[in-house]
Amino acid sequence: MRIDLPNDYIAYFKEAGVVEGFTEGMPGYVALWNPDEIEAGNRDLQVATYAPGFLGFGTDGGGELLAFDESGAVFMLPMIGMEPQFANKIADSWREVARRITPHA
Repeated sequence: MRIDLPNDYIAYFKEAGVVEGFTEGMPGYVALWNPDEIEAGNRDLQVATYAPGFLGFGTDGGGELLAFDESGAVFMLPMIGMEPQFANKIADSWREVARRITPHA
């Protein structure tokens, strides 16, 4: 199953250029992957093997992977013990997460 990167994520990344920042609410912090690096990041972490049905696009700066499912909803997955059953839904869409990112002071 191939999961495409939501257009909203690509547009946000091009416009804001924000790669890391705090968020209001979950996930608390984001370290986003450049859209050009997402395929390699997923391959390196073996997301298709350990969490089929998800596409990683960054981390929370700690031990959690940020990932989309096929509907575009956003989840956090533990990088150690990564399995779909441990996915924690934090937003219905990228747009919802983007609104939580706080501007740099």
